[in-house]
Amino acid sequence: MKILITGGAGFIGSHLADAYMQRGDEVFLLDDLSTGTIENIEHLKGNAAFHYTIDSVHNRPVVAELVDRCDVIYHLAAAVGVQLIVESPVNTIETNVHGTEVVLEQAAKKGKRVLLTSTSEVYGLSDDVPFREDGNLVLGASTKGRWSYACSKLLDEFLALAYFREKKLPVVVVRLFNTVGPRQTGRYGMVIPRFVQQALANEPITVFGDGQQSRCFGFVGDVVEALVALTDREDAAGEVFNIGSTQEVTIRALAETVKRMTKSDSPIVTIPYDEAYAAGFEDMPRRVPDTSKIANFIGFRPRTDLEEILSEVIAHCRSHDGSNF
Repeated sequence: MKILITGGAGFIGSHLADAYMQRGDEVFLLDDLSTGTIENIEHLKGNAAFHYTIDSVHNRPVVAELVDRCDVIYHLAAAVGVQLIVESPVNTIETNVHGTEVVLEQAAKKGKRVLLTSTSEVYGLSDDVPFREDGNLVLGASTKGRWSYACSKLLDEFLALAYFREKKLPVVVVRLFNTVGPRQTGRYGMVIPRFVQQALANEPITVFGDGQQSRCFGFVGDVVEALVALTDREDAAGEVFNIGSTQEVTIRALAETVKRMTKSDSPIVTIPYDEAYAAGFEDMPRRVPDTSKIANFIGFRPRTDLEEILSEVIAHCRSHDGSNF
């Protein structure tokens, strides 16, 4: 099988490429390296079944050629990370919406299977926890740029499902909940690699807000297995699935666990959202997925708990001296 991964030099994309290469498939990557890195795919470059193109998902002729060559398309290319989203809202919207439009348009011409990665951010300020795929989505005001990412990814979902209904494009949508693991960068606000880097350097571990907000962190290896399983199922087309862990932890408790596991002397300090991001920044107090749909569909069960995830990230950070963070 021939696989195209947009955003393939990124954190999740590179692990997905690994999984398909190990399966013996041929892999094509497209990435502009805006947030991805060649280091993530360096180990694959000598394999004759691996191909990469450094270009933008906005480049319609390049996307068209790659889509023609492949059987399945994973569309992962997107603006990522709260810090990047707050600082570059125009880039966030244009990258997420126009890039997805190009990929779906070209895939529809050839009837190729597509998996579109969306985000738990689309649940917004909903308090109907755990979040179900058929639940209501509650976004904040348009005057708060923090919600531009959620809105752009939600528009991606609507567009993908419209292509399924109107043009019969076999596309599946997944909402990822805080996927973490080796190779993830902390540059754009990703909390676990940021905490680990700070702890290993014995710098203050900076918790934004009061630290009582809670999240569930899914291991990238578990998530990739689910992505592959979904694209192997033709009856997944037209469906939306949550993918993530249901092991909930507060951000304060996460900081304390990182400090303990790294044996760090770092103090844990809290920084108000207004100082960390922007005045009036809003965050969701809890983000917990209902994963019963994907469990029933492909038998998905996260196998990696939080401390195992942290061990992997800590080891990766130590081996790279923080250079990939």
